[in-house]
Amino acid sequence: MARNSLSSVDNAWLRMEEPANLMMITGVLVFGAPLDYERLKATIQKRVLRFGRFHQRIVQPILGAPYWEDDPDFNLGYHVQLATLPPPGDQAALQDMASLLASRQLDPTKPLWQLHFIEEYGEGCALICRLHHCIGDGLALVHVLLSLTDTEPDTPWPVIEPQPKRAQRPGPMRALLRPAQSALKTARQVTGVLAEQCHELRHEPSHAVDLARTGVRGTTALARLLFLWPDRKTVFKGPLDVPKRAAWSMPIPLQDIKLVGGELGGTVNDVLLTAMSGALRRYLLARGERVDGLNVRAIVPVDLRKPGTEEELGNKFGLVFLSLPIGLIDPGERLGELRRRMDSLKDTLEAPVAYGILSTIGVLPQALQDVVVNIFGLKGTAVMTNVVGPKGQLYLAGAPLESLMFWVPQSGHLGLGVSILSYNGRVWMGTITDAGLVPDPDAIIDAFHGEFDELLEMARKAQNARKSQRAQEQPVGNPKAEELVPETGEAATAEEPEGVPAQCRAITQAGKRCQNRAQNGSEFCHVHQNSQG
Repeated sequence: MARNSLSSVDNAWLRMEEPANLMMITGVLVFGAPLDYERLKATIQKRVLRFGRFHQRIVQPILGAPYWEDDPDFNLGYHVQLATLPPPGDQAALQDMASLLASRQLDPTKPLWQLHFIEEYGEGCALICRLHHCIGDGLALVHVLLSLTDTEPDTPWPVIEPQPKRAQRPGPMRALLRPAQSALKTARQVTGVLAEQCHELRHEPSHAVDLARTGVRGTTALARLLFLWPDRKTVFKGPLDVPKRAAWSMPIPLQDIKLVGGELGGTVNDVLLTAMSGALRRYLLARGERVDGLNVRAIVPVDLRKPGTEEELGNKFGLVFLSLPIGLIDPGERLGELRRRMDSLKDTLEAPVAYGILSTIGVLPQALQDVVVNIFGLKGTAVMTNVVGPKGQLYLAGAPLESLMFWVPQSGHLGLGVSILSYNGRVWMGTITDAGLVPDPDAIIDAFHGEFDELLEMARKAQNARKSQRAQEQPVGNPKAEELVPETGEAATAEEPEGVPAQCRAITQAGKRCQNRAQNGSEFCHVHQNSQG
């Protein structure tokens, strides 16, 4: 296989690696049935090793840019290792194992990924995945992992085809010329774009206005990024240590999140980030922090891929800085404000401008890259990602995939990462923290559940109020008038036994027919029965 230089963006992620801040994506997949280890390896060999970077290592020559080359000593058994949880083998033990592995650096002399297969977990098993960010961004790597799966449980064992012959190592002169060839290729691409724009301007002069507007918006976005004030220091910011702590929530029904968004206003992402903002508020208060008027920024990755390119590895995303309204007490008010702030970012060029900055620093000297990365880190407190997973049930080697979670690295020396992932009608929220700053991420997860429950209760009350208003406006005499069910927010329309009036005969103070059902043996409901006696 031909050897390729790292792109400038991928090189930037490689050079951000530090022992206390690993540039590694960590994931946990839980299955509802046991997996056969040999079948798992065969599936990985068939479906993952077709991506060249999973059997390639990175070579960093003395002169020139780093590049990918086939690992002559590649051993799949090293990359898919067996692991065992300590007793009692519950979610806490799995979280501890994920935390330990998220703190351990990948071997830089081998392909930068590893899977740890836990044969016994719950009714089935689990996989903990570690993949370096220089291979690809979160969206690309989740796509790679999900390419292991099937939509049906009875998929046959994969047939392994002979591996293609490895390419020969390039000679020393070719290695020296590689950076120059890469730079020439980049120059040609840039020249081609400029030539194309000049051609468009000659044939369509009005295009100059669009280019000018884009340039002004891009300059504005760049200025905003550069002149953002540093975030206020909280317990989430400080010097990092090697150990990390990972935790994740119980699954939340997607329909409940959509109910909140529909009744209170907001997308699924708005609702979950609002609940997480409230969770961070609760955590800070419990640690004695001042939260009045507090706003902290979340660095949110934004996918810049073209449709149909999800299988392409590499990093193709930008960043936006979302200010979280931690200081707002009321969850509904917090949701509205967060939605407004998120909407204001959607029409900016902040994400592609940030991508351009990442691309630029990948070719700068290491010292200059560190300065730029540190400046970015000062302006934020957390990294927050959201990946929309498959909507239906998946299987790996016949075992049903029950849940999955992942965490991206916290570039810029940040101590808090938050991940949202949806799959098969449910959503999980996960956190990864620096153990020296936040040793108890489970407390954040517990607070998140509390905040979401408050939002859900508000949404159900709003739904009941809306249904009550609609019921009062219904014509009199409807034999199947809706009755509200406070526990679920649903409406019951079951018919009454024969001979029992279906609707209370009382007239309300508003002069309308009562919409409640009459009690057995009476013409009136429980509210009006005594008053009519």
